[in-house]
Amino acid sequence: MISTMRSRMNAVFFLIIVTADGFSILNQNPRRQEVSLKMGLFDGVKDAFSAPALERSAIDSERETPIDRWMGWSVVSENDKAEKVAAVNADFVDAMDKANYIAVDLPKPMGIIFEENDTEYGGIFVQALKDGGAAAEHGVLQEGDQLVAVNSIKVSGLPFDEALGVIVDSEGETTKLVLFRGSAKQLYGKTGASQAWLDELVANGGVEASPASS
Repeated sequence: MISTMRSRMNAVFFLIIVTADGFSILNQNPRRQEVSLKMGLFDGVKDAFSAPALERSAIDSERETPIDRWMGWSVVSENDKAEKVAAVNADFVDAMDKANYIAVDLPKPMGIIFEENDTEYGGIFVQALKDGGAAAEHGVLQEGDQLVAVNSIKVSGLPFDEALGVIVDSEGETTKLVLFRGSAKQLYGKTGASQAWLDELVANGGVEASPASS
């Protein structure tokens, strides 16, 4: 009797141990599961915020934080800033500096092929110089020069026919052309010369005519 009860108690005790071990196995390290769940959640956040548009976003290097590095967000270095500034400066020509203007006295026919700028700017520029022509032989004008004045008349911004008509109607053995050495955007764009400045330039005779260089 006693032996039978002991056997039953041992069996129950064994079942308890096995059952406990079973729970132990199923819930062996709840903390690890919790950490794993939390890390998985943050990984999802990281993936969401690491979309291509955000990966291309720039952050000031002085404001970089550990989370920026973890998320892989790019940081703008001082060298990057300097390169951007240099690129802007390289494309800038001061249209209100007389040093960027040239003038020539040429007889007609001048041997210049003019072309009209885009309509947003207006005005005409030197598209090409005819071989053996007066302008090519003079050696000062270059392709791309923007025509600003003919003698004492401002033609900057005028339509093609009107600007060219001023040259055709000019009298005398030679005609003085004043030109800006730069692009239409640099002359007429946001950083270009003001009309008041150009009016004053032309009223004062523009710049001194350059002698022939060839």
